[in-house]
Amino acid sequence: MSTTERHRRPASPLRSFLATEAGSAGVLLAAIVAALIWANVADGSYEQFWATELSIRLGDMSVDLTLREWVNSGLMTFFFLVVGLEARREFDLGDLRDRRRFVLPAAAGIAGMIVPVGIFLAVNHGGPGTAGWGVAMSTDTALALGLLALVGRRVPDQARLFLVTVSVVDDLFALLVIAVAYTEHVRAMPLILAGVLFAGAFLLVRLKVRSGYAYLPVGIAIWFAMLASGVDPVVAGLALGLIAPAYTPVRNALEQASDLFRSFREQPTVEFARSARVSLVQTLSPNDRLQRTYQGWTSYLIVPLFGLANAGIAIDGHFLTRALVSPVTIGVFLAYTLGKPIAVTGVSVLVTWLSRGRVRPMAGWSSVLGTGTIAGIGFTVSFLIANLAFEGDALAEAKLGVLLAAAAASVLTWAVFRVTFLLPPGRRAVLLLGDAEQLTDLLPDVDDERDHVRGPAEATVTVVEYGDYQCPYCGLAEPAVRELLADADLRYVWRNLPLTDVHPQAQLAAQAAEAAAAQGSFWAMHDLLLAHQDRLKIMDLLSYAEQLGLDRDRFHQDMTATGTLTRISADVESADLSGVSGTPTFFINGRRHYGAYDAQTLRQAVKEARVRAKIAARHQA
Repeated sequence: MSTTERHRRPASPLRSFLATEAGSAGVLLAAIVAALIWANVADGSYEQFWATELSIRLGDMSVDLTLREWVNSGLMTFFFLVVGLEARREFDLGDLRDRRRFVLPAAAGIAGMIVPVGIFLAVNHGGPGTAGWGVAMSTDTALALGLLALVGRRVPDQARLFLVTVSVVDDLFALLVIAVAYTEHVRAMPLILAGVLFAGAFLLVRLKVRSGYAYLPVGIAIWFAMLASGVDPVVAGLALGLIAPAYTPVRNALEQASDLFRSFREQPTVEFARSARVSLVQTLSPNDRLQRTYQGWTSYLIVPLFGLANAGIAIDGHFLTRALVSPVTIGVFLAYTLGKPIAVTGVSVLVTWLSRGRVRPMAGWSSVLGTGTIAGIGFTVSFLIANLAFEGDALAEAKLGVLLAAAAASVLTWAVFRVTFLLPPGRRAVLLLGDAEQLTDLLPDVDDERDHVRGPAEATVTVVEYGDYQCPYCGLAEPAVRELLADADLRYVWRNLPLTDVHPQAQLAAQAAEAAAAQGSFWAMHDLLLAHQDRLKIMDLLSYAEQLGLDRDRFHQDMTATGTLTRISADVESADLSGVSGTPTFFINGRRHYGAYDAQTLRQAVKEARVRAKIAARHQA
């Protein structure tokens, strides 16, 4: 295993979500191409296959749907579940935990539906295509994120988060539109039953019931109740995702899981194995468990299958001649390529101006504009509504408009970021990253009088590491930290987080470092401890004190002094407040660093933090 591989840790849920959605874009595009080839090569078999009925019967009850309907209303429920889960995670742990930051993307998402619908209705005014106004509303989250990754590889995560928030808002409203405007006959009793079942699921969440087996039958029952009511049941997926809480693993729960694993190690029985497995799984939030279970399936199987089932259009010269001048095709195309960027960018500018800058985008203006252009990609919900609003030639024309708009949106987005990256570095950074104040994950902030600090106090970048002297990963990260310390504009802070349940000598080593600090030798002892992680017994620690020329008796007394223990406890408490449960965990300018902690990745994170710090300084000036 390479050093870089050993330095890697799981990415943040947001980055994992973005990476998975981006990675699946190629699979989805391949499915769309396959659908188009199938519909044009095999005479009539494409529609015949997806129109095949599949029935599920239980006694006198039955559900009769075509294969396309099973994909659109059944499997796609899981896709919207994942979208809802990611939105809830950002509300609980991400930037949207500051609710003010939701105002602008929410307004942009709403305007990003209203303006395109207005354009579509203007083009189709008085014509038969008016009924399909809902086709022009919704951004496809998966395809937009994937193509954004392809055409804007260096786009900051804040732009992707802005896109996710905008698209989740219009997904929510679009699903409500399906439920209200595109449902012909609504049966009240099944809908009421679905509401009662949803309230039951919400109650289970509030009671902190963590077993997935408790939610599965409730979720299935909600889906069938929604289907029986006449409302498209995909709404159930988004609703259930939004109620699943997200939180970081609690240290006490992790310690309990460690104890159970040790019990299994001592007595490897089935009972202890089951208890250890359940305890480990339950340290993760329901949101995290559900997202990791379904995200890969939805991104790499369900959404591509949806594309295969819906993107097939029989295209010939006669069809193109008619479709390219059809108000439906033109309306959908203009709604997405013009309406989305105008709405998203225009509302962002308007909200920023009206709030006098107090509410502003989380990303720079080029990222906002690029988000607006890439939001012109509509696929999943657009096709869902198209299948409800149209049939025959009009349905094919609507689908063609969506596909042409997706291609145009990709080209426009590439042009936006291409022009941005040609600008001077300072101007480019502002346009990509923006000047919004960054939320702080670290609590409390660094205190030069209390914390152990290396580097100048006036440095623009501060790196804080929560570490454990016996943790092998902290030892692996130490060379990368050494490289960072060569930066004259960086200060580095160490905070203790001894994981005593897995590293029995970590607490004593932390006490040794603090005892050395009392004689002005914290960093010398810190370096020795990390260089000799396999020798941290009491006699080893006393020999290190002698090696550093410390007063051995005082050192020994200070190791067990109340002040030393209090100092370490304060670091542990700050780790709990900052959501830290493992080591090493890094914070860069107060923001938690996720992912790899090799030298290259940390340098890149420090570089971005320095750029943001300079932008913030210019803005304050």
